[in-house]
Amino acid sequence: MSSRCAVLVSILILGLINSCTSPPPPAPPPNIVLIMGDDMGYSDIGCYGGEIQTPNLDQLASNGLRFTQFYNTARCCPTRASLLTGLYPQQAGIGHMVNDRGTPAFQGDLSDQAVTIAEALKGAGYATYMSGKWHVTPYIVENPDKKNWPRQRGFDRFFGMISGAGSLYDPRSLTNDNEYVAPREGFYCTTDFTDYAVQCIEEHQGEQPFFLYLSYTAAHWPMHAPAEAIAKYKGKYDEGWDVLRQRRYERLRELGLIDLNSALSPRDSFVAPWSDEIPDKDWELANMEVYAAMVDEMDKGIGRVVASLAAKGQLDNTLIFFLQDNGACAEELQWVKARPDEADLVPMQAGEWQTEMVPSITRDGKPIKLMKDAMPGPPESYTAYGLNWANASNTPFREYKHWVHEGGISTPLIVHWPQGIEAKGELRTEPAHLIDIMATCVEVGQGTYPTSFNGHTIQPMEGKSLTQVFSDDELDREALYWEHEGNRAVRMGKWKLVSKASKKHSFLWDKKEELQASDWELFDMEKDRTELNNLAGQHREIVDKMAAMWLAWGKRTGIIPRPKG
Repeated sequence: MSSRCAVLVSILILGLINSCTSPPPPAPPPNIVLIMGDDMGYSDIGCYGGEIQTPNLDQLASNGLRFTQFYNTARCCPTRASLLTGLYPQQAGIGHMVNDRGTPAFQGDLSDQAVTIAEALKGAGYATYMSGKWHVTPYIVENPDKKNWPRQRGFDRFFGMISGAGSLYDPRSLTNDNEYVAPREGFYCTTDFTDYAVQCIEEHQGEQPFFLYLSYTAAHWPMHAPAEAIAKYKGKYDEGWDVLRQRRYERLRELGLIDLNSALSPRDSFVAPWSDEIPDKDWELANMEVYAAMVDEMDKGIGRVVASLAAKGQLDNTLIFFLQDNGACAEELQWVKARPDEADLVPMQAGEWQTEMVPSITRDGKPIKLMKDAMPGPPESYTAYGLNWANASNTPFREYKHWVHEGGISTPLIVHWPQGIEAKGELRTEPAHLIDIMATCVEVGQGTYPTSFNGHTIQPMEGKSLTQVFSDDELDREALYWEHEGNRAVRMGKWKLVSKASKKHSFLWDKKEELQASDWELFDMEKDRTELNNLAGQHREIVDKMAAMWLAWGKRTGIIPRPKG
C-alpha cells in the first residue's frame, strides 16, 4: 500500500472512531436553594439601598444578579402558593388566606391540580428539604388533615411552622416532619430554621442534587430579636423615618435600582413628619432597631447556609434565589382581642405545643404585652413596627403588603449560580414574577413538569424560565396579573394598570362582573415606577384593552365570580 493510501485509510479509521464516540454527558443539574424573607420592604437589604447590614446577601448579589422588577402577590399565603406551584395563587387554591371562601380559587388549601417544585424535582431525582414557614394549608390543632403538609407535598424532610405567624421564641404550629413539637430551650425561629437547613446540607450524601426551601419568618411581626443583635442598631434611626426614606431613595438611584426619572413617592398621608413631638418616640425607634436586627440575623443565617455549601464544595453548582413574600407590613395589631387577666395566666408545661398566634404568657411565665405596653425585642413583648416605618421600608414606592401598587408587590430577587451564570454583579430590569421560579427550577433541574400527578390533572404552569434573563434576554410574555382583596393590576410591557379596592377585604367590586374604567389608574413604568402620574385619562384605549385582559384572566383563573364573604 502506498504511503498516500495508508494516510487516507488512517483518516477514515479515525473518522469512524470519532463518529462512534458518545457525546459528552450533560452537566449535572445544580442544587437549588430557595430562600425567602417575610414582610420586608424593597429597600431594606444593603444591596437594594438599605442601611441594614446584610453582607452575605450583598456578596451573593455582587457575584450574581439582582432583578429590579421582580414581583410577588402582595400577601404571604398567596405568594407561597404561587412560588411553590408556578401558578397564580387563585389557580393554586389560595386566592386569599387559608380559610375556605367557597370556591376553588379561594378554598384556602393547596389545590390537588397543582404540583409543588419539590414534587416536580423529585421526578428528576432530587432530594428535597424544607425549613421554616409553610402557610398554604389550614392550621388545625386536633387531628389535622395532613394531605397538604410539606411531607405530603414532595419534601423528604421538614422542620418549621405549618401556620403563618407567631412568637419567634415560641411559634404556633412548630412541626418536625409530620408531628407538632414544642420548641427547645432557647429557641429562636431564625436561628433554628437556619440550623435545620444547614443540617440538611451537611447530612446530604452522594451525587444526588437537592432542593432546599428555606422560608424565614423574619422580619414579620412580632418584633423579636436577641439583645446583642438589637444593640448593634441602637441609635441608628434617631434621625427618623423622613431622613431614612430620603437616604434610601438616593442610594437606590446611585445603585441603578430605580430609574432617575422616578420621583420618591410622598410620605404616606397617615404618617406624621418626624419631629421631637412624635408620641412614644423611644418605642418607635426601638421597633425599627429590632426590625433591623431581625433582618441582620436572617442575613447571618444565610451566610451560614452559603458557608455550608462551600465547605462541601457545592457552592459553585448551587442555584441560590433570595426574595421576599410581600412588601413591608403596615399592620399594627388592632385586631388582637382583649388580653386575659394576668392573675388567670397559667405557665405552659414542658413539651406543651404552642397553639396561639399571639400567646398570653412566655415559656418562663412572663405575661406577654402588646404594642406600646412593651418595648420590642424580648419574648414578653409582642409589637409591630407599623405604618410609619413600613413607609420607609418600601422606599421609594406607594402602599404596602395587601395592595398591588409597587409597595405591595415589589421584591428584591438575588440569583447566584457561578457555574450557570457568567454575569457578575449585574442588574436585570426585565419584569418577572413568582410564577417564573417553577419554570426555572424545572429547566435547570432537567425535569419535566407533569400533566397529571397522583391521579389528578395538573394545570399548565403559568411562568417562563428565567434562564434567558440570566443571559440578559427578554421574556416573551403578554402580561402579568394580580388580584388580592379586590385590589387589581395588569403589567403589559411598560404599562401598568392598577386599581385599589375602596375598602380593605372588599369583595364587592364585581358583583355584576362589570369593571368601570374610572376605577383604574395607568402608569408608564419606564418613566414613573413610583406610580405618581396617572395617565388613564390620556390613554383610554390602553385602559380599556388592559381592563378587558384582566377580566378575561379573572374569569380564567376562578377569581370571578367572587366568593361570598
